[in-house]
Formats: sequence, structure tokens, C-alpha cells
Amino acid sequence: MNQAIKRVWIALTMLFIVCLGGLSYIQFFDADKLTDNALNKRQLFREFDLPRGAILVDGKPIAESVPTDDGQFEYQRKYNDAELYAHLTGYYSLANGTTQLESSLNDWLTGTSSDLLYDRLLAMFTGKKTEGASVELTLDGDLQKTAFDALPDGVKGTVIVTDPKTGDILAMASKPTYNTNDLAVHSTSQAAANLKKVSKIPNLSAYQNPAISDLQFPGSSFKILSTTAALESGKYDLDTPIDNPSSVLYKNSTKSMSNFGEGVCSREPRAKLAFIFAQSCNTPFYGISKTVGNKAFGDVAERFGFGQQLNIPQRVTPSQFPAQDADEAELARMAIGQGSNKVTTLQMNMAAMAIANDGVIMKPNMIDKVIAPDLRVIEEPKPEKFSTATSKEVASQVKELMAGPVTRGTAMNAAVPGVDFRAKTGTAQLRTDPDTGVAYVNSWMTGFAPADDPQVAITVTLQNVDYNTGHTQTGAIMKKMLKAVFNK
Repeated sequence: MNQAIKRVWIALTMLFIVCLGGLSYIQFFDADKLTDNALNKRQLFREFDLPRGAILVDGKPIAESVPTDDGQFEYQRKYNDAELYAHLTGYYSLANGTTQLESSLNDWLTGTSSDLLYDRLLAMFTGKKTEGASVELTLDGDLQKTAFDALPDGVKGTVIVTDPKTGDILAMASKPTYNTNDLAVHSTSQAAANLKKVSKIPNLSAYQNPAISDLQFPGSSFKILSTTAALESGKYDLDTPIDNPSSVLYKNSTKSMSNFGEGVCSREPRAKLAFIFAQSCNTPFYGISKTVGNKAFGDVAERFGFGQQLNIPQRVTPSQFPAQDADEAELARMAIGQGSNKVTTLQMNMAAMAIANDGVIMKPNMIDKVIAPDLRVIEEPKPEKFSTATSKEVASQVKELMAGPVTRGTAMNAAVPGVDFRAKTGTAQLRTDPDTGVAYVNSWMTGFAPADDPQVAITVTLQNVDYNTGHTQTGAIMKKMLKAVFNK
């Protein structure tokens, strides 16, 4: 062979190998990276021309793709009862991306999940467009609406209802809210303008679900865990008298921990846990936290879910209880739900679930089943244990204590005749207005019913409200939820 021709042949062969290798790498190894690249609009445009699967509640779509004749795409994402479900569905937007369930369920909804490989192959041979699967949620539509309507407008708040035996989420509603249809429009300029309007709504982020993203002080609702730690230590039982001074100085400080001035804690300078828990006295927990210690407190918090990663399938922000870094004063503050103690609303619902379910927390879950385009069920999550938060014996003792706030203490305004409701309230201090003297708080109530066979765990929180509004409204919302669940 002529030497020049040979060199050309070798060069062409090498170029062919390089091109083939590059193509193979792109197709098989770098495909996901390129697909997810924000600059790659081809994948996004292709998906917008597909019949995306629906998100269902009670068999009815709360998010669906409907045919459109706007000239850009064949389908438009439509949200029914948009404001009611906004924080759960999120939105599917050409201009603003994809959030919440629209994002975490994307593989199923677009039909790209490995569970739908058969459907994709069939579509390839028949020439049909790939259809996405539909996802049925565990939500109860009536409870969701009751929770949403119970929350006052103009206030930041959340209601969560779960089944403590399975972990199924039956309702998860938050305010303020927005219309997800405004962000799903095909016009990128209009979507951007609408997002700008949404971003101006006070106390609202279109990118977050407050129930699982916002970290807040839990206040005395955290005493479910503090009491659990006390009982587990073996140094306390239901008959142990505990010092209950009106105030106690923090170590090496001029500041003090005090009992609520308008409460009845001062009636008993030494009290048992039943009184302390029912009236939500603070000062006994200074001594309890000192006796129990950092490690044991941290262990309890971790078992209840603090610092743990959880997906429902939306990603839940881990709650924070940095016991290992706390000195004596800080541990005492955290023991009453202040200081560095920060939680999501779901975390405090999980605390109620633990006590209701004999110390076992079932993994919170929002997916009932996934349905292929041909209506076969391709996924049906089973109840799954998340953790053992405490023993059955300790859970039973805390359950007994949780009767007190409802029958004679801080949760009396939530009581419903005929419903054996167990609860713990919380009032986390935030600030005091220097001009009016009004104290602003996070107001909480978390509990379960009925005590002998818990069907629901319910958590209500109102954020950054004045004390009177928080105490009155939180109890009223809880009462509405109990009436709705038990048809009272």
C-alpha cells in the first residue's frame, strides 16, 4: 500500500474511532448530565409536547395535561383547586422550572421511569406519543379543604393530618398560597411576570412547601420529647415531685427561664409531671435537661427524626437539635422548644404519631399508587417503619400525660365531646413589639385521637402571631379538624 494512502487510512480510522467513542460517551454516560443541564432546552421542550400524567386526589385530577391550541405546544398543564394544593403539586413551568411533586414525581409523570419501559417500547413501535403515569395521592380531599379553609387568611400557618398506623398523609395545607396556573403558562415572559407578582406575597415562597421546609421554634410542643427523655432516664416517673419555681437563672447569666405569667404553674412549687405537662410549666425542664444530659437528649431527638433525611416523596428539611454543642443553659432552652431547637411542622406531627403508635413512627408518605396509561398499577407503596422513637411503656406514659392539656390545661379550647383527644400545645416566643408591648409567638398544637385506637395525628401551627390570636385560633382550628374527622 502506498505510504501516503496508508497514513490517510490510519488517520481516518482514528477519527472514526474518536467520533464513535465520543458519541457513545454522550449517549450512554453523559446523557443524564446533558439532559439536566439548565442550558439544554431541547429536553424540556420535548417533554412539554407530551401528555404528562395526572396527579390525583380521590380519583380526580388536581394536576393534569389538557390539549391546547395556543400554537406552541399540544398540551397545557392545568391545576384544579390550584391554591388548595399549590404547596404540594408545585408547578410545571417552561420559564420557572419544576417544583414539589411535579419535580419529585417527574420520571413517572413523563413516562421516563424504568417502570414504564414496556410502555415506551410499545409507543416506539406504534408511533404513539409516550404517555406519563398518573399518581394517586393518599390525601383525603375533604380533609384537605377543611384544613385549608380553617387556616385564617393573612396569617402564615399549616395543618397536617396523618394516619399514625401507616404514615399516610391525609391532609397538608398551608397559607399563604398562590395560583400555580399562573406559573404554568407557555409564555415565558408572562410566567416570569406572574412569578414576580407571586414573590411579593408576604410570607410566601413559590419554591417551598412550608409544612416540610420551614424551620421554626416548636415551643412547648417539644416537651413530648423532653418528657420522653425524662422518663427514659429512670430518674423520673409519673409520681416524682419536681421543683417548679416561677423562674430560674440560666447558668452564668442574668437572664432567666420563667413559667408563663398568666398560667397556673405558680400554684404548685413542686409538682408531678401530670401537672407540669398539662399546664406547660417551663422551669422543671431546666433540672430535667441537666439530669438527662446532652447525649441522652440528642439520642431521643434523633430517634424522633431530628437530623434525619426523609422524602415523602418531596424532600423534607431535617429538623435541628444540636445537643452535642449545647452548654447547660442552651440545652435547657432547647428542652422547652427554644434556642437552637428548630423543627418543621411535619416533625412535630411525627412526635404525635410516635406516641399514638406505641413509640413507633411510620414513614410519612403521600403516594397511594402509580397508575400506568393502560390503568395497571405499577407502584403501590406499603406502610414502612421509620424509627422506634421510644418504648411502648414510655409512649403509654406520655399518652396518659397528653390527656391533661385537653381536660384541664392549655388545650381545653380544642376539646370535642365524645372524642378522646390527646395533645400538647406550644408557644414559642419570638419578639415583643417595643411600642405596643404585644408578644409575637409561634403557636402550636399537636396530638392524636382517639386515645385507645388512634386514627389520626393532627398538627396545627400559626407562625409569628400575637399570643392571644395564636392560642385562640390554634385551638379553634384543631377543633374543626377533629369534628371533620369524627363527623361531630
